[in-house]
Amino acid sequence: MVPAPARPYAARFRNLPQEAFVQSFVSDVPQDKSEVSSDEPTQGDRLRELGIKARALPAVPGVYLMKDDKGVVIYVGKAKSLPDRVSSYFVPSADLGPAKQPMLDMVVDFDTIECDTEVSALLTEARLIKDIKPQFNVRMTDDKSFPYLVISQREDFPRVFITRNPSGIDDRTGQVAPEFKGAKVLGPFIDSGALRESLKITQKIFKFRTCSLDIIENDPKNRHFRPCLLHPIGQCTAPCADRISSEDYKADVKRFVKFIGSKRSVVLREMRQQMDGASKNLEFEEAATLRDQIKAIEKLDHRADKSDQWQPETEIGYVDPQKGLASLQRTLGLADPIRCVEGFDIAHLQGNETVGSKVCFVDGRPFKNEYRRFKIKSVDNDDYKALQEVVSRRYREAGKGWELYPEVILIDGGLGQLHAAMEVFDSLDVPPPMVVSLAKKEELVYVQRESAPIKLGRDNLGLKLLQQVRDEAHRFAQHYHHILRRKRTLGE
Repeated sequence: MVPAPARPYAARFRNLPQEAFVQSFVSDVPQDKSEVSSDEPTQGDRLRELGIKARALPAVPGVYLMKDDKGVVIYVGKAKSLPDRVSSYFVPSADLGPAKQPMLDMVVDFDTIECDTEVSALLTEARLIKDIKPQFNVRMTDDKSFPYLVISQREDFPRVFITRNPSGIDDRTGQVAPEFKGAKVLGPFIDSGALRESLKITQKIFKFRTCSLDIIENDPKNRHFRPCLLHPIGQCTAPCADRISSEDYKADVKRFVKFIGSKRSVVLREMRQQMDGASKNLEFEEAATLRDQIKAIEKLDHRADKSDQWQPETEIGYVDPQKGLASLQRTLGLADPIRCVEGFDIAHLQGNETVGSKVCFVDGRPFKNEYRRFKIKSVDNDDYKALQEVVSRRYREAGKGWELYPEVILIDGGLGQLHAAMEVFDSLDVPPPMVVSLAKKEELVYVQRESAPIKLGRDNLGLKLLQQVRDEAHRFAQHYHHILRRKRTLGE
């Protein structure tokens, strides 16, 4: 007798009642619990516990720091309300996107920092991301800073402009630009777009200049100067063409400064009335424009104070070169003064178009004639080997005694990069006087032959000089890397 063919699995239970259908699956489950259970908590249990902890947080603005099992911060975020935002990560339906979803497999704990306002939370988040550089943060990881509003004070006709360099120090000369001396600097502002829109709106009211012209009162040349387009459209009183006295112009600027520092209630009330009138007259485009302008002006309050030092890398500016070199000499314990510092970095994208860079600073300032870039030939995706190739190619003549070394050689990276470079230097006949590396994340200075790094304060002038060299080497390497990628992609 030929056995009947086996029925498809789903067909076997198609006509069973619901209870019998469920029981049929239960009966197939192994009864030995040791086969399916473990003393280790599952990911669901871990996320559930974190969700309970998150919902118990105070309902205030703040910053949260996600940590892995080693206590390392892997993500930093801000929240208008801490319990609502943090708990949203740990619900079963959480979808963080392909870049952040793997974070849920790693996070085991979190810390929070309570803030007074949402603005403070955003600035705290940005500061922590730049300092810690967590693994899963993508935004605000570059060197871009929040903008400032500058109102010059020592000019005959003060100017108003936006900048991301509130110190006004030129990185090439180390000098403060004249318009920054005694200037009123407001910010940082957290919304650059709203700041620029607000400046356009307020310029129509107070008619200040935003140009960079050097205008001197009573200069006879002013009478024959042709003003720019802002004057005929009523956005500037044209002091460049002698159309207004310095006293009247400064009075307008003074009123603008008072407006920026006030609540701006009168102007906002008038704009809201105009918006309502436009809406009633079915002029919806005009109403929408006024609505956006009102929002932009309201965001003028979304700023911090420069004295809070949220962005010391821009607010302090570049250090005096001689003071920075003297501080670095003391830190490294060198007997002779430092004149030349050379910095190295490696750049690539998943091993493709690997390049190296060398920058040179003489007397604390960039000496671009001695910048060099290297296309790596020996390896593809090995930073250590690529670094060794660059160091070998740069110092092979100095290692034979035919060329002078710089007083300090700086490697971008940590202890591993320093050891890789030292392997090359140890193989040369003449060793360099001093080799150090600077780790981006902790800003620790590793010194040749020393196992323990040097930890310097954020305001240390020697550290700031090393950071300047390191950042310039990184910029130069990335620039060359992008050139090669563009050539490969576009076939240029």
